[in-house]
Amino acid sequence: MNAHDALLTRMREAVARSRELSVWPQDEAPGARQSPAVFTLEERLTGASELDRSVTGIRAPRIVVYAPENPNGIGILVTPGGSYRRVVLDKEGSALAPEFNDRGYTLFVMTYRLPGDGHAEGADAPLADLQRAMRLIRAQATRWQLDPDKLGVLGFSAGGHAAASLGTRWNDAVYAPLDETDAFSARPAFMGLAYPVMTMEEPVAHPGSREALTGTAPDDAAICRYSPQRAVNASTPPTFLLHAVDDPAVKVENSLLMFNALHAQGVPVEMHLFEQGQHGFGIRDALGLPAHVWPTLLMNWIESKQ
Repeated sequence: MNAHDALLTRMREAVARSRELSVWPQDEAPGARQSPAVFTLEERLTGASELDRSVTGIRAPRIVVYAPENPNGIGILVTPGGSYRRVVLDKEGSALAPEFNDRGYTLFVMTYRLPGDGHAEGADAPLADLQRAMRLIRAQATRWQLDPDKLGVLGFSAGGHAAASLGTRWNDAVYAPLDETDAFSARPAFMGLAYPVMTMEEPVAHPGSREALTGTAPDDAAICRYSPQRAVNASTPPTFLLHAVDDPAVKVENSLLMFNALHAQGVPVEMHLFEQGQHGFGIRDALGLPAHVWPTLLMNWIESKQ
């Protein structure tokens, strides 16, 4: 069995034993009431395998929990990418479970609403969902045998932008509190940002994400609001960055800008740049490349902070 087939087999096993949670108490997010979005499951997005799913038209964000046999007390909220047009479920979701679960990490892979779908929070809809998700996980930490002070976020591509927004705007009031869960902090203990969309400034900005977040003719205020590196301060969580230098979609300068912003504020930061990987390599597309070591590098870094 080759490495890709072995990974697919383990992904199937992880999906079979996973559990699912609703992010919001009424399932559908309160801000989704005015949205015309229609939920759609896209199977075999690239045709490569049956575990290559994505979703669009998200109205009721969900969390899929991948719990290990022996939890190490560390939980990670995972925000997959999809160019803020969709959210992938497997490439940057279930594919992570085998390796991270083996080392005791509990993964909470979520879907989040998209900024261009007409939700009441507008471009802050993804952030509202991530804040609520982190608060929910922290409120239920005992249930999953987790330390509430050891809950981080790991985001990919556009999901990396959402994760960085949580790490820099965790205390912004982007939705009205609903229940006792909203009394918990939404601040992640650490951030992992994989080939993240970051700045909205041209020529570095990812065009699709920039349009989804700020429209076709954004003013300076919108560009600033949705460029997480501009909101970095001394209380921003420690951060791990990874990117491929040959990324043709989200320029490596996005990670460089975030690294420089964090370093300037004295925030602990580690960055790994790989010569090859293109965009969206996750785990499956990194097999056979030096970049395939990134999960081990990330977990080693997280454990060094505990």
